[in-house]
Amino acid sequence: MRTSTLTTRPPNVEYDVLRRIEDRVLWLSTAMVHHANRVRPNPSGLKVGGHQASSASLVSIMSTLWFRHLRPQDRVSVKPHASPVLHAINYLLGELDASYLTRLREFGGLESYPSRIKDPDPVDYSTGSVGIGATAPIWGAIARRYVDSTFGGSHGGRQYSLVGDAELDEGAVWEAILDPSVSELGEVVWVVDLNRQSLDRVVPHLAADRLRGMFASAGWQVLTLKYGGLLEELFSQPGGGALRARIDAMPNPEYQRMLRCDAAQLRERLPGDGADAGAIAELITRLDDSALLAAIRNLGGHDLGTLDRAFAAIDDTRPTVIFAYTIKGYGLATEGHPQNHSSLLTTDQMRELAERLGVDPDEPWRRFPDGGDAAILCATVADRLRRQPTSARRPPAVPTDFGRTPSGTSTTQAALGRALLDLTRAAPEAAQRVVTVSPDVSSSTNLGGWVNKVGVWSVTERRNWFADDAETILHWRESPAGQHIELGIAETNLVGLIGELGTTWSRWGEPLFPIGVVYDPFVGRALEPWSYGIYAGGQSILVGTPSGVSLAPEGGAHQSIITPSIGMEQPGCVAYEPAFAIDTEWVLLAGLARLGRPDGSSVYLRLSTRPVDQTLAAVPADPAARERRRRQVVAGAYPLRHAESPKVTIAAMGAVVTEALAAADRLDRMGVPADVVCVTSPDLLYRALRARQGHEQAENWILDQAFPAERAAPLVTVLDGHPHTLAFLSAVHRVPITSLGVTDFGRSGSIEDVYRHHRLDTDSIIQAALDVAG
Repeated sequence: MRTSTLTTRPPNVEYDVLRRIEDRVLWLSTAMVHHANRVRPNPSGLKVGGHQASSASLVSIMSTLWFRHLRPQDRVSVKPHASPVLHAINYLLGELDASYLTRLREFGGLESYPSRIKDPDPVDYSTGSVGIGATAPIWGAIARRYVDSTFGGSHGGRQYSLVGDAELDEGAVWEAILDPSVSELGEVVWVVDLNRQSLDRVVPHLAADRLRGMFASAGWQVLTLKYGGLLEELFSQPGGGALRARIDAMPNPEYQRMLRCDAAQLRERLPGDGADAGAIAELITRLDDSALLAAIRNLGGHDLGTLDRAFAAIDDTRPTVIFAYTIKGYGLATEGHPQNHSSLLTTDQMRELAERLGVDPDEPWRRFPDGGDAAILCATVADRLRRQPTSARRPPAVPTDFGRTPSGTSTTQAALGRALLDLTRAAPEAAQRVVTVSPDVSSSTNLGGWVNKVGVWSVTERRNWFADDAETILHWRESPAGQHIELGIAETNLVGLIGELGTTWSRWGEPLFPIGVVYDPFVGRALEPWSYGIYAGGQSILVGTPSGVSLAPEGGAHQSIITPSIGMEQPGCVAYEPAFAIDTEWVLLAGLARLGRPDGSSVYLRLSTRPVDQTLAAVPADPAARERRRRQVVAGAYPLRHAESPKVTIAAMGAVVTEALAAADRLDRMGVPADVVCVTSPDLLYRALRARQGHEQAENWILDQAFPAERAAPLVTVLDGHPHTLAFLSAVHRVPITSLGVTDFGRSGSIEDVYRHHRLDTDSIIQAALDVAG
């Protein structure tokens, strides 16, 4: 009879209790998915889903973190597929009612993935968009530091990311890690759940050494938890070195296959056929079957002592990554199987699991007995982690109008920088809340004057070596007092940061007005993480500039086409494309007033570098009429020119308003009177139309003012973007319509040639008007 030679570790009551909690977390997270799929009625028969195996691989890590190391000021981003583990822990800590445990993925219940807005229990970061939720705590760390340096409050705490190893395939992860500012963020801690499986397979070559080197070269502390205490002790015995070398060299699929073996099969397979096979076989003959099966599974990510020591060893002077080797499905009947990603335990397997973990399957949600060690630890940890309610400061008032009427020729992009400077003079308290972010394009997007005024934010003050250079126009003064944050060129980092800056009102009670400026063609590249930020409650302004084929000489690679409709379709966002500087000022101020409040929203501004004669705006001189115009601009559109008995209406948006007005002049001389409506937000106009049709709640008065029924006429719509953006306007009065816009990639040339090519020029508008008017 074989006997184990592994020594028994000294008893540790705290770990014994933690193991019972770990077992209960495993049970609860598994049972939630089981109930959703096999117990709860499902009349439709559609798959409910859930991830028992992905949850199981993270149970030990999360149990150790929450019950041993987490503090109330810390924040944690949990990998999407481990949401049941988070809910199980919150339940044990009294932060989630038992009724929700049966409502995973049910409408009004627990979301599929952690959601800080939609879930009923504490969730620090929404996840689900792979790679984006993982990087969010990096930007959360910068947002926390910015709030602290600007308004005080000593908001400390680590920012943890619990990352699935497959998430390291995402480019957004490495764009974030490589940004120069990240190496200064010592509060950032990533724990990589290294279970070496993806959705469909065991990853054959994970290249963990290469990954560790990449983090280390970026300035991170790297901790590797490969083996637990049992295996480490076994490695110290005769033949142990050979066993370590054998497991180290073993391909991932072969190791995973070992997990599916019984003890007899394991004794046959584990020694391998190398020169040291005999020494390994001799070593494992001294182990009984249970010890052998336990040893092969004893990876660092499931060893409570190993995890405990790793969390205690974190160096808070630089970011840390912990590579924790784990087993997908650890402790379940499906552990290590290459297709266990979405697999479900059978009812019989659930009963076997309940028996092994000491749970009554007929009362799956029963808490630990009152007065017992586990219940006491849960109560103690709940008290330790309880956060004081956040009292959100009311955002300062934002003016609606600076009272200035621009003249001469200018661009909407230039108007952005000028409006920000005006804000510092007209409303300094509101201006103090503004923080701008750009990916190395400050000067080319007209933020230079603002940057010179407010300075650049950085973790520490840095010397400006060009301060005495008379030819330096952009003064790069870096200190914790600055209000502009310059990142590297990656747009995903920019929108990730403005998303987290936009949550500070709810996290720490300090509202900010974050404005991210990016070249408009790259809004599509930034869209997913920005959408994630909005979903997670971040309120920000994204400025896309320069935009459209109006950036004619730059060529097609820098000319955006689909962004106007992106603005319309993005939930939680109001989109504008102003034509004039005064319109830009008004919508920017209205957008700032939407930020930092429970009922707030994000804003997208699409701006242009095309110079436009500002007198064409015909801003009313009378104060009441001016205010009426401002309200129309902010609501989505305004009548720019009224003809007597119009035969056609030209609805123009953005930079092409010049061509629309010129076309109206010529049409009038031809005996075809034309109204011109300047559209500032197709987004708000479409909402108004849907409200009129009874589909949603929104104000719709703007439709009557911009498109009064008594002036209804055939429509020509024109914009520097895809024509379908404004095509819905025909439904306001059911009139004939023809829509002009950009449907193909652009090319370099003069603005006249490019507009003519895309049929945005005055002649094309006239021809379209004559065709539609009959």
